[in-house]
Amino acid sequence: MNLRFTKMHGLGNDFVLIDAMDSPVELGAERVRQLADRHLGVGCDQVLLLEPPAEAGVVCRYRVFNADGSEAEQCGNGMRCIGLYLHDKGVVGGDPFRVQGRAGDLTIAAEGPDGVTVNMGRPELEPARIPFLADRIRDRYAIRAGEEELQAAVLSMGNPHAVMTVDDAAHADVQRLGPLIEHHESFPERTNVAFMQVQSRNDIRLRVHERGTGETRACGSGACAAVVAGRLLGLLDERVSVTLPGGTLVIEWNGKDGPVWMTGPATRVFEGTIDL
Repeated sequence: MNLRFTKMHGLGNDFVLIDAMDSPVELGAERVRQLADRHLGVGCDQVLLLEPPAEAGVVCRYRVFNADGSEAEQCGNGMRCIGLYLHDKGVVGGDPFRVQGRAGDLTIAAEGPDGVTVNMGRPELEPARIPFLADRIRDRYAIRAGEEELQAAVLSMGNPHAVMTVDDAAHADVQRLGPLIEHHESFPERTNVAFMQVQSRNDIRLRVHERGTGETRACGSGACAAVVAGRLLGLLDERVSVTLPGGTLVIEWNGKDGPVWMTGPATRVFEGTIDL
């Protein structure tokens, strides 16, 4: 199969985007792994597949695949790339528009590569809906990773996240602890793992181990989850600058009943074709 693609990234979290809105494309796990392979394929953290919408008022349906071939519910950086792609292709104008995914509908406003804003929806704290095995909602949960017992806030931003507060994000043991927590038995569908350093009430540093991919240079949904966790713990204000290895996002959340807003850049790198 000869497949046309667009390579994009959001703060270095990179994607292969496949536009199947006019012509269907079957992407199984093996093809996703081929596309994501940085030596034998195009190379990416995730593959984004755009399909025709299933209902009126929605521009497209999107699917997100991790580098290991598994399908994810959500991807914040991917949403900004989708917004920029649809804007550049003339599919949408300057007005906010809706896209549809496994986690529900999202609203995107794309003004250009430097400013894409996404309404990421309301965070989910109920353990059964994350999903996470716990008897009730807590601010933090004890999670054993190897010989250590760690404290993590757990929530969903359309996909599951465990957020830990650390003294120094740059020296956090992401490579060891990330996979252990991702595959912890308390997460039936695995989880993303965030390591958050609070610098002030409006400024955090963050590293994220993404489920099915490993550590990435940025994670939009992880940034949202970290700010929600920090707000619930009384550590952060409503508007927070989140610095990741790949750059900075601005996250806003006014409280439990409101949606989380994410603003940041997106970049189109190149277009091409690949024979799978």
